[in-house]
Amino acid sequence: MNASEKRQFSDGDWATITSSKGKPPVTVQTFFVEHIETPTGRMRLVTDDARRVRAVDWEDYESRMHDLLRRYYGADSIQLREVSGRSAAALALLAYFDGDLNAIADLPTATNGTAFQHDVWSALRRIPVGRTASYGTLAAEIGRPKAVPAVGIANGANPIAIVVPCHRVIGADASLTGYGGGLDRKRWLLAHECADRPLFDEAQMEPAK
Repeated sequence: MNASEKRQFSDGDWATITSSKGKPPVTVQTFFVEHIETPTGRMRLVTDDARRVRAVDWEDYESRMHDLLRRYYGADSIQLREVSGRSAAALALLAYFDGDLNAIADLPTATNGTAFQHDVWSALRRIPVGRTASYGTLAAEIGRPKAVPAVGIANGANPIAIVVPCHRVIGADASLTGYGGGLDRKRWLLAHECADRPLFDEAQMEPAK
């Protein structure tokens, strides 16, 4: 084997690629991509071989999903494989859209990111179905009350829509503010979760516990 050749060793869905040029080996993981049809549009769901959710986004925002995956894992560290079967995560999301709002509550998730981002994303999952929280409330929830702008950035960098419910975060004045999937989808999701109560009321603005 000459200096320009590479060897690839596969172990399940992992591969380590080594080069004789002195560069460190690159570990590549395969993620699995499914498509589901929802009332909000066709979505793409990415899971790993441990059945953890790695990304969820709408098909018309596929480029953003790929950008976030590259950001968190590196451009050469993952490969995506289209699958036709239904994972437990896909079935849970379909059940959520069909009215079982708690179907996604216990789905396992995983992603790279900073410790701060993980604090924000964990706090998002503690906002109950049918409730909303402001960015300020979320910042206080993680013990960083002055980090409201950073919380907003971490919220916007969440790669796992709906399951990690960044749509439940609203402005301090109860405005919808922005949403990666579009405000129409955010409005739909909140209405879906709040079918038996007003979208925004004083009780909903209490910190999530």
